[in-house]
Amino acid sequence: MDIKIGTLLQLEPTYSKQIEKFRCKVVEQKDNIIYIDYPTNENTKKTAFLVDGAEFRANYQTEDKQAFAFNTQVIGRKGGNIPMIMLSCPEDSEFIKIQRREYVRVETPVDVALRMGEHKYQLVAEDISAGGLALILNGAFSLQDGDDVELTIVLPFANGEINYIVTNASIIRIFERDTMEIATIRLTNTDEIDQQHIVRFCFERQLINRRKNLNPL
Repeated sequence: MDIKIGTLLQLEPTYSKQIEKFRCKVVEQKDNIIYIDYPTNENTKKTAFLVDGAEFRANYQTEDKQAFAFNTQVIGRKGGNIPMIMLSCPEDSEFIKIQRREYVRVETPVDVALRMGEHKYQLVAEDISAGGLALILNGAFSLQDGDDVELTIVLPFANGEINYIVTNASIIRIFERDTMEIATIRLTNTDEIDQQHIVRFCFERQLINRRKNLNPL
């Protein structure tokens, strides 16, 4: 996908326990390489020196206000009047259009342990976002709208990494659908790092789902 010269990119490290965001500008694009100027750390306002091989999720907005994201990697540097960093540019199918709501929700099964008081249950969510999830209840216990619970959410990534998100949550609504009992749940005290892990997980699953749709068995 062509990205217009001068487009601002926001880079977020893919594998990091720290919240870091870098801002840079597209200087040139050729074949599958995006050339950017040296980025600025949004927190410190200082120039960042990205190491070769570092992986990021890049976000940008087009002139007509459409937002997109893609995974990229630092693959080298280029000298000249404007020193540039070279980023890999994926195929068009690897670009994800960002939905215009606070959190992108993705349909994918996720293992969740729910604790309420002294009771703990192993369940599966049918979708997830950084703001909440829809949990399939197995009927073995009773929950009510407004109940406060503790969740442990298991996020398995494609590279083998597994993150466990422990957070408080609140039951928003319980309803039945196709003989299943579903609880919509809002996460109430997820910290920024855990939110970043969930956003990254949703983005990765979106790409996986898209590849399956493009290459059905």
